[in-house]
Amino acid sequence: MKLIRVAASILNQTPMDWDGNAANIRAAIQQARDENVSVLCLPELCISGYGCEDMFLSPGVWEMCWKMLQELVAETRGMVVSFGVPLFHGNGVYNTACVAVDGEIAGFVAKRHLAGDGLHYEPRWFRAWPPNAVTEITVDNKDYLLGDCVFDIGGVRIGFEICEDAWVASRPGSGLSARGIDMILNPSASHFAFGKHQVRKRFVLEGSRAFGVSYVYSNLLGNESGRAVYDGGALVASAATLVATGPRFTYDDTVITPATIDIDLNRTAQAKTFAMHTEIIEDDDSAIIRVDFDIPEAEGAPTEAELVPDVTEREEEFTRAISLSLFDYLRKSRSGGFVVSMSGGADSSAVACLVRSMVELTVDGIGVGGVKKRLAYLAAIANAKTVDEIMDGLFLGVYQATANSSDVTLEAAKQVTEGVGGQFMKLDVDQLVNTYVSTIEQAVGRELTWETDDITLQNIQARTRGPGVWMLANIRNALLLATSNRSEAAVGYATMDGDTCGGLSPIGGIDKAFLRQWLRWMETKGPTGGSAIPALSFVNCQQPTAELRPSGEDQTDEGDLMPYPLLDAIERAAIRDKAMPDEILVQMNVRFPEHGETQLRKWITKFFRLWSRNQWKRERYAPAFHVDDENLDPRTWCRFPILSGGYAKELGEM
Repeated sequence: MKLIRVAASILNQTPMDWDGNAANIRAAIQQARDENVSVLCLPELCISGYGCEDMFLSPGVWEMCWKMLQELVAETRGMVVSFGVPLFHGNGVYNTACVAVDGEIAGFVAKRHLAGDGLHYEPRWFRAWPPNAVTEITVDNKDYLLGDCVFDIGGVRIGFEICEDAWVASRPGSGLSARGIDMILNPSASHFAFGKHQVRKRFVLEGSRAFGVSYVYSNLLGNESGRAVYDGGALVASAATLVATGPRFTYDDTVITPATIDIDLNRTAQAKTFAMHTEIIEDDDSAIIRVDFDIPEAEGAPTEAELVPDVTEREEEFTRAISLSLFDYLRKSRSGGFVVSMSGGADSSAVACLVRSMVELTVDGIGVGGVKKRLAYLAAIANAKTVDEIMDGLFLGVYQATANSSDVTLEAAKQVTEGVGGQFMKLDVDQLVNTYVSTIEQAVGRELTWETDDITLQNIQARTRGPGVWMLANIRNALLLATSNRSEAAVGYATMDGDTCGGLSPIGGIDKAFLRQWLRWMETKGPTGGSAIPALSFVNCQQPTAELRPSGEDQTDEGDLMPYPLLDAIERAAIRDKAMPDEILVQMNVRFPEHGETQLRKWITKFFRLWSRNQWKRERYAPAFHVDDENLDPRTWCRFPILSGGYAKELGEM
């Protein structure tokens, strides 16, 4: 046996936070050293942060990355460490893994397949490296190889698949295997989405089996730059077996997942595989970087499965992803807590519960002391000793009543706000609404009535709630959280400068049907490490309503729109799957036959008209967290023209 101790690291980085990012990297190297690790894989672009956007094109960023890399390479004495770093060469920027060996840079591998869909925009900043190409670069009077390189370090061969490289059909691992690779390192920045971690496990395990290698997968962690959340989940596979998994959604900034692998066992697997091949593959010697350094052999035996229990329940994944995102957003923006305009309905209640889960899960992960240390700038929680005391300092829920508000929603808003441990405040804004209405009535010379001015009279109530709650957020130096969900965004069922007020929209990426399901789960169960919130019974017994029309009209959201499960199904078919109205009618007839074709046609027509009419609203929504492939954010996922034909011809032919 030839045993080597390897590790994958997860890091909670921030774009261009040079000192903070370097501190996390140093901590990972020290943790690896304490575990007698000889080969450490750090995440993709970990020095700069993955989310630098157009700043990847800044010479100042390239220079700072190189400076930080020089400092960090010196920390690698006696080890092999890969650093993710952007590198300018020729007339382009490349997404690279820098391999440092025993305190010196050995060379750079450049990413071959760039992620350019959904959240990712890599082709805007980086050049894709061609296969089998290697060049020499000179930096600070030193020469290095850059490109499709293999590292032969004391007889152990190491190759790379950088994030997207492993997700494509023609992944580099196949060619690396043919070149006698012992180990593949995969530095990644793979954002969270429901069920995605299971896919990662499959390609890591299959990579180890098919290529006859040990496979080490690292990832980023947390809310790095605003919208995407990274769930961590480092993986190590060897000899076609998943031998180690790391935690996901952890609140530690740095975690390593170590394992002891048997290089000879993988070589045996490769020998069996390639014994069936008649072609002899000659390696290009120019693509091999040979380093005179013997990777220390590990003592003991190969690691047997050390698998961290995984989070697979959709409700639990959602809770952990959004809670971690909220905590990182709070501390990285140095906000003084959160303020929510509590309506007594599902959306604002969901946001309040997510703040509570954020505090509970953070305390469960790093303790009250750890929370206070991360939020040391926040005097409101300086003396807190419990979750409730932290919530009291962090969260304010504000109910703003008009003449159309009911005692039911007031009680629900109060019970939920106090049930999560926050401060509750009630404001009466009806006088402000009446002042606006009378002012406009005088200006236009007539009375505004519900028969002629329905939308106007609804919207002024929602908009009047904006200034006061913004004032309270400003007083507390807090972050105002918007409460619109994805289903509402699809059809514009939200008042601009009303319920869209806020600097962040925690539930803007999730549909209403799931939110209602999640609220029932939170009422009775709650996440592991957190607690259920029984006060949600006051919300879950209601039909969702904007509560803007006079009470006698029994206004409900689904009455204004259509049943939410149907709305979400139409949205997925139209926006995610790009189906046309006539195709969607066929699908909905099969899925929702109880409504009848005539009514379905009306609702489908309504959806497309509202979708096309309200793109301008989606352009103005506060940033939302990404959780699946159905996001409607026009800046990162779903682009649609603000002005369009509105599907007029397609709807006419349906």
